[in-house]
Amino acid sequence: MLPPRIRRLLGPLAAIAAGGLTTLSAAPFHLWWLAPLAAGLLYAGLPTLSPGRAALRGWCYGLGLFGTGASWVYVSIHDYGYTGVPLALALTALFVAALALFFAVTLGLYRRLCGPRLAPLSFAGAWVLGEALRTWLFTGFPWLLLGSGQVDAPLAPWAPIGGVHLLSLAVALTGALGVEALRRRAWAVLPLAGLWLAPLALPAQWTSPAAEPLRVALLQGNLPQRIKWTPEGQRVAVETYLSLTAAVGDDRDLVIWPEAALPMFADQARPILARARALLPPDTRLVTGILQRDGEGLYYNSVLEAGGDGQAYRKRHLVPFGEYLPLERLLRGAIAFFDLPMPTMTPGPAAQAPLRVAGTRLGNAICYEIIYADLVAEQARRSGVILTVSNDTWFGASIGPLQHLQMARLRALENGRPVIRATSNGVTALIDAHGRITERVPQFQQAILVGEVVPRQGLTPFSRTGSWPVWALAALLVLPGLRLRREV
Repeated sequence: MLPPRIRRLLGPLAAIAAGGLTTLSAAPFHLWWLAPLAAGLLYAGLPTLSPGRAALRGWCYGLGLFGTGASWVYVSIHDYGYTGVPLALALTALFVAALALFFAVTLGLYRRLCGPRLAPLSFAGAWVLGEALRTWLFTGFPWLLLGSGQVDAPLAPWAPIGGVHLLSLAVALTGALGVEALRRRAWAVLPLAGLWLAPLALPAQWTSPAAEPLRVALLQGNLPQRIKWTPEGQRVAVETYLSLTAAVGDDRDLVIWPEAALPMFADQARPILARARALLPPDTRLVTGILQRDGEGLYYNSVLEAGGDGQAYRKRHLVPFGEYLPLERLLRGAIAFFDLPMPTMTPGPAAQAPLRVAGTRLGNAICYEIIYADLVAEQARRSGVILTVSNDTWFGASIGPLQHLQMARLRALENGRPVIRATSNGVTALIDAHGRITERVPQFQQAILVGEVVPRQGLTPFSRTGSWPVWALAALLVLPGLRLRREV
């Protein structure tokens, strides 16, 4: 018999382990079946806990999840933020502990408000509402949602119906129903089986080809981030991308440079982009990620067609501490990490039309934006292909770029649209409308990826509605489990 003190530690330790299992369910490990197990571990111990202890259990889960799955934050802070090891570790720990509070709030409120009636439903609904809060509050951080690792799983056909949050709902419900089935509650078996068998009856595809394949070339410069924004870095970037462009050949419809490929503003880069256009056949279009500035002192992280009619997409969802500094007057200059190498960015307008390039409408998501399912769905409604350019150099050789790639794959599956993913140092890839990688080049190498994508037409249910129907369903699942009177 274990001492009481040791027994009290088992629950929090199991929650930390469940967070680690959720990380293993996603890229680069792809052990998708561990996600329902993680949800089940949390659900199993909740009925005996007070709201406070349930909140602690949720916080421990968040520590396990982000401590293992968002460890790449340390790379950004230490390696590229020029922050010493002790302070970088402290800032990473603060980041992880703060994000873990989302799960503390979710499970604490679940235990306070919900009783044992229809507990699996209310648990799954509360989980998704917690994810919705994390997607929105303080600009949002929908990284490592419970359903993110299910892109290759049997549950994946649910994604075009309700997106990543429907996958999260299915995973959480699977974990809770699985626990009830193990407790010999026969009523749990039928809905559990239906949840996993129903995808077999769903349509294999929701969209259809809209045009001939688009022949593309994606250029991966693999430039060192440490010198990128120095005069030497500018010279190397110009030489690299002009050299790669010259090597593309004459059989491409579209050539794409990644996010901020040239470390300068678009007006400064105009003669360089003209040189690049001259290296390509007249019918080949060049699209690049680049910074823009206007006469009012505003700066934008953008994608534009070089030599075209001025079409540009300006990034709407900026990265805190990467593209703008919260509480800038207080934090600027406090430590090196808070001193951005480029000016503070301004968000682009909410309603932006896709780029019309090479006869195809390109929906856009710059870097971090690809993790926001609803933002991408909005772009997919008016485009045949999704283009995402990124600079994942900030993640180093961590698991971050591979998680980022998996979320791009999920956006393709949700919307029935191919995704073109051009990055500075990997993972540069072409993804088809089913979320499958058709072409990719190795990380940390200069490379040219050539291939084809087929523009699509038609909309998935998720593209039409976004996430709100699933959030509404989650709220409805919670309602029957609410306590009608306060327990003594």
